[in-house]
Amino acid sequence: MREAGDAFEHACRSAGELGAGTLVVVGRFDLAEFALVLEPDEPLAVARRIFFGGMTALVDALSAVAPPQRSIAIDWPGTLLVDGGPVGGGRLGWPRGTKETMVPEWLVFGGMIRTVSMSGAEAGLHPHSTALQEEGFDPAGSDRLLEGFTRHFLTVTDCWYENKFAVLSKSYAAKLHSGENSSYKIDEQGDLLIRRPARPVERRKLRSALDVVSWLDPDTGVPKI
Repeated sequence: MREAGDAFEHACRSAGELGAGTLVVVGRFDLAEFALVLEPDEPLAVARRIFFGGMTALVDALSAVAPPQRSIAIDWPGTLLVDGGPVGGGRLGWPRGTKETMVPEWLVFGGMIRTVSMSGAEAGLHPHSTALQEEGFDPAGSDRLLEGFTRHFLTVTDCWYENKFAVLSKSYAAKLHSGENSSYKIDEQGDLLIRRPARPVERRKLRSALDVVSWLDPDTGVPKI
C-alpha cells in the first residue's frame, strides 16, 4: 500500500477477500507497518492467544537486526521497547460481534514500528519514546525486519499446530519488561499472572488488554511520542 494507507484497517476490512496468509505492507520511510491475515479454526477465546505468537515473532525479528547491547522487550500486552523506550507494537483484530465461543471468520495481527523520528526534535528530548535509527539500527533495515517476522511467525505456527501453547506462552513471558522482584506467567486463557513476594497473584486479562492499543496515538494513527 502507499504511504497514506493503513495496513491493519485494510486487512481487517478486506480479510474475507484477502484470505489466510495475506501480508499487507505500507511503504513508509518512517515506519515499518504491516498486517497479517489469519483464519483460525478454534473459538475466539482460544484463537486470540495467537497474539503472543505475533509479538514473539516481532521481538525475535527485531532482536536479529538490533545493534549489540540493545535490549528488546514487551510491555504488556503489545508495546515494543528498545532499551526501555517504546518504538511501536502489535495489535489483534477480529470481526465485531464474534462471541467467545464462536470461531471467528478471520484474525488480523498488525505490527507498527517507528524506524525514524519525524518530530524534528533532537534525540533524547522525548525520553519516553524512541525510534530504531536513534538506537543505532540500520535505517534501511525495514525489509529485513519484515522478512524476519514472517520467518519467525512460521516457527510460531508450527508450535501452535503441535499444541505447544505452553512453549509459546513461556517464550512471550520471558520477553516481558520485568519489574523488580516480579515473575510472569501466561495461563491457558491467555491472561497474565504476576507474582511478587508477599503479595497476592495479580491477574491481567488478555481480552480487555487487547481492547486498548496503548502504544498507538488515535489522532495520528502512528506510535505515540
